[in-house]
Amino acid sequence: MQLVTMPEHFIGLMSGTSLDGVDGVLVRWQADQPSQVLAYACQPFPAPLRQELLALNSPDGVNELHRAALAGNAISRAYAAVVRQLLQQADLPPSAVRAIGAHGQTVRHQPQLHDGTGYTLQLQNPALLAEATGITVVADLRSRDVAAAGQGAPLVPAFHQGVFADAQTTTVVLNIGGIANLSILPPSTQADAVSLGFDCGPGNALMDWWCLQHTGAAYDDQGRWAAGGQVHPALLQQLLAEPFLQQPPPKSTGRDLFNPHWLQAQLQRVAATIPAQDVQTTLTALTAHSCADAVQRHAGDSGRLLVCGGGALNTELMRQLQTLLPAYIVTSTAAQGLPPLQVEAAAFAWLARQCLHGLPGNLPTVTGAKGPRILGAIYPA
Repeated sequence: MQLVTMPEHFIGLMSGTSLDGVDGVLVRWQADQPSQVLAYACQPFPAPLRQELLALNSPDGVNELHRAALAGNAISRAYAAVVRQLLQQADLPPSAVRAIGAHGQTVRHQPQLHDGTGYTLQLQNPALLAEATGITVVADLRSRDVAAAGQGAPLVPAFHQGVFADAQTTTVVLNIGGIANLSILPPSTQADAVSLGFDCGPGNALMDWWCLQHTGAAYDDQGRWAAGGQVHPALLQQLLAEPFLQQPPPKSTGRDLFNPHWLQAQLQRVAATIPAQDVQTTLTALTAHSCADAVQRHAGDSGRLLVCGGGALNTELMRQLQTLLPAYIVTSTAAQGLPPLQVEAAAFAWLARQCLHGLPGNLPTVTGAKGPRILGAIYPA
C-alpha cells in the first residue's frame, strides 16, 4: 500500500521504563514525514500508580493478574487525560485524529526464552482508551515482531532512519530513557548500507532509583549530584562486566535485568563501603561508558551523536559522552528540530500510521525478526 499525500493527524503516547509518566505528541503528517508537532503534553504518574508499576516489574507479587488489570485501566485513563490536553492545545476535535499509537507500560520483556520463543508485555487497556477518547487506538506494537523471532525492541530506529539520517555522515541516535538504546544510521547516499539498532544497557533507571533512595528527588537534576562525587573504579569495573553489555546485537533488555536487585548484588560483590554520592557518580559513568563503548564498536570512529530521552537533559551525562567520544559531535535531537522528550512519542505516532496504512513498522536488521511485519492491534473508535 502507498501512503496518502494528504495531511493526517496522529497521536503518539509513550510511557517508558523510567516510569516517570506519559509523554504525548499530536503530529501532522505530510506524505511520510512528520511535518509539524502541533502539541506536546507530559503528565507524571501519580505516586501510588508508579509504585504499583514498579512492584509489577517484580515476579514475586501477590494477586498480580488483578492488580495488573487495574493498573492497565489506570494507565489508559492517564493516557486519555494526555489526549484531551493535546486536542485542547491543538484546537482539534477527536474526529480530526486518525489514530493513537499507545505504547503501554512494559512490565515484562522476555523476547527469547530457552525454547526459542518469548513474549513482551505492556500494560494498558486500549479498548478503554478508544472508548474514553473517541479515537482509534493502535496498541500491542511489539508482540508481532517477537512472534517473528525478533526482540520486539527497539522499534524506534525505523522512525529515526526517516527523520534523522544524513546524506553524508553516519548518524547515531542515542535514546536514554530508563534503558538506553542506539540507532546507527549510515549515510543515506550509501545504497547498500544497513541501519542497526539495539538496547545498549541501563539509561536512567538505576540512577533515578538510587537518587530517590538517598536524596528523595525523583532524578538527579542535570546530573549535579553525580558531578560532585567521585567514580569508584572497582565498582565501575564490576558493573561494566555485566555479560549483556558484551553481547552482540540484536539484543534488548529492561528492568528484568537492570533493577535494584541487580545493583545491590553488584555492590555486595565489591565489598566496600562507598558513599552514596560516589555510587551515583559511578552509575552515571556506567551509562556513559556502556553507551560510548557500543557506539565505538558498532558505529565507527566518527560521526554525529543525537541524544534524546530524559538523559539528554542530564548535563553531566552529556559531558561524559562528549569526553568519551571526542570524534563525535554530541548534541540533543532538538538541534534537528525534535525536542528530546518528544522523539519516542512521535515514533509511536508513526508506528500507528504505518499500521493503518498496512506498512511494516520494524527493521529486521535491528530486531532480528524473520522479516518486515505490520505491527499493532487496532481498536476502532
